[in-house]
Amino acid sequence: MKTGVRALGIAESYRNETSHLAGTVVRASRVVDGFVFSSCTVGGSDATDAVCEMVERLDREDVRYLLLSGIAPAWFNVLDLHAINDETGLPTISVTFESSPGLESAIRDAFDDDGVVADRLETYRAQPTRQPVSVNDETVYVRAVGLCDDVAAGVVRGFTPEGGRPEPLRVARLAARGLVDAD
Repeated sequence: MKTGVRALGIAESYRNETSHLAGTVVRASRVVDGFVFSSCTVGGSDATDAVCEMVERLDREDVRYLLLSGIAPAWFNVLDLHAINDETGLPTISVTFESSPGLESAIRDAFDDDGVVADRLETYRAQPTRQPVSVNDETVYVRAVGLCDDVAAGVVRGFTPEGGRPEPLRVARLAARGLVDAD
């Protein structure tokens, strides 16, 4: 991957009812090249809109990829990767860092309202299947929309100089934690 290729990584950190989202533009050479911030509701259904709004406000035509930390930030505020890809035009990659049987039972257990459960499960089930990707002796799990799984794996590896967390997501996570600490 060319060193000047840029990705926007978005991660979250939350306390109480608000999840702070931080977006970081990082070049493949590991140079941080911009920030954007937003929030979404813990337990809400506004994370997809918040991510799309962040990309729009950032207004960077040089960003080639969108990396998201997870599929359900802010206590199951499930991201719709297809809607994000459609709205932003960016190849969209969700990266998770632990093996799991999925979120269906956790979503059912988390909410009492059958309508809320049905809506979350519908969105969750519509997302691509997670694919394991080996990165620097670690395994991450990737869902991709707007590019094939092999290309998505190459993007994740290209933005992960060490360890298993892509640099755009690592820096975004630090920035989001800083926002929560500032509250």
